[in-house]
Amino acid sequence: MSQNLYPLQFEPILKERIWGGEKLKTILNKPIVSKITGESWELSTVEGDVSVVANGVLKGKSLMELIDETPDAVLGTKVYERFGKQFPLLFKYLDAREDLSIQVHPNDKLAKERHNSFGKTEMWYVTQADADARIIVGFKEDSNKEEYLKHLQDNTLVSILDTVKAKPGDVFFLETGTVHAIGAGLVIAEIQQTSDITYRLYDFDRVDAQGNKRELHVDLALDAINYNKVDTQKKYESKVNTSNTVVDCPYFTTNFLPLENKLEVAKTGETFTVYMCIEGNFEIEYDGFKNSYKKGDTVLVPAAINAFSLTGNASILEIYIS
Repeated sequence: MSQNLYPLQFEPILKERIWGGEKLKTILNKPIVSKITGESWELSTVEGDVSVVANGVLKGKSLMELIDETPDAVLGTKVYERFGKQFPLLFKYLDAREDLSIQVHPNDKLAKERHNSFGKTEMWYVTQADADARIIVGFKEDSNKEEYLKHLQDNTLVSILDTVKAKPGDVFFLETGTVHAIGAGLVIAEIQQTSDITYRLYDFDRVDAQGNKRELHVDLALDAINYNKVDTQKKYESKVNTSNTVVDCPYFTTNFLPLENKLEVAKTGETFTVYMCIEGNFEIEYDGFKNSYKKGDTVLVPAAINAFSLTGNASILEIYIS
């Protein structure tokens, strides 16, 4: 089947959230029908939420089916050797009409022991930001378990957490253990390990339509939290037609690619590549295949596709496994 592979798009998996809104439709062209849509899962193999191909002759096939049939061709030789037939990343867009809960994600060791899952290292690219929109990332100063618990019990946790104003183009890299929350008024592109494990610490005492508060995971979080001050914001260059490194970590590499006119791309076959269109429009052309992408689109280029061209004027996130 590898000779039939081509750049793949997938049906978005839309998620209602208590904090969600309608910007995934108005800004990113997602087919939402709910006024509280918080997430669009663009590329996922999380159990129960496996992405399905939306374009071409493979339309209707799941990503897991494609990987199972030709893992080297889809994932790449290096990725297959390291992860087997697991797709190691999860790609999302998020719309925060309200503040998200304050939360933390466990590392690989804890996640494996407790949930038989990967940990959840992630990064955020701010796609849109209302005036004065902010995020919470870590502690203002080095803290400890005792201080954290006291402020949590006193409902003053926010007072010891670092709050940062966010604007379009900002990137935040969150290693596991970093206490964090996306603030109201932000649309975020999120790249993370394949994991849906979140420990919720504080939810601002909100209730859902039935009057119920969401579950907290205070005890589970205690050993997952990094209580030290962390530096999460990433600076990067914006050289045209260049893959400008934004994040390079053991789990993924993300580049910022400002595309102008045409760029020829050559790959080694060791890893798949994912492109997320943040602004503008572009086309991928490969061996007779040609398709257009707009703001909000996500496309998976299988590892077997070694040479292709990008044409257009767009801001693109380029992601792969190093």
